[in-house]
Amino acid sequence: MAIFLGVVLLVALMLPILSIVLDSPFGRALARRVDGPETAPPPVADLAKRVDLLESEIEDLTRAVEGLKDENAFLQRLIEDAPVRPALPPRSST
Repeated sequence: MAIFLGVVLLVALMLPILSIVLDSPFGRALARRVDGPETAPPPVADLAKRVDLLESEIEDLTRAVEGLKDENAFLQRLIEDAPVRPALPPRSST
């Protein structure tokens, strides 16, 4: 009789502890893992294609930025090297 009472008491105490653990973030994560993935991850080939496409876009943008830097440097040299001229031509005395 004492063993039966011990088992009943153990089960009665384990139910609240079990419900607390299962309702915790750990329990929810464990339940999601048991359920399995909701959506299948995209195939690696598709991801590799997207990465290649992004890398080529980055290379194109890098080339465009380098071209703009060169053009800017050229224009800066033109502005700095331009001879200083008066805004108006000198008056002619007639």
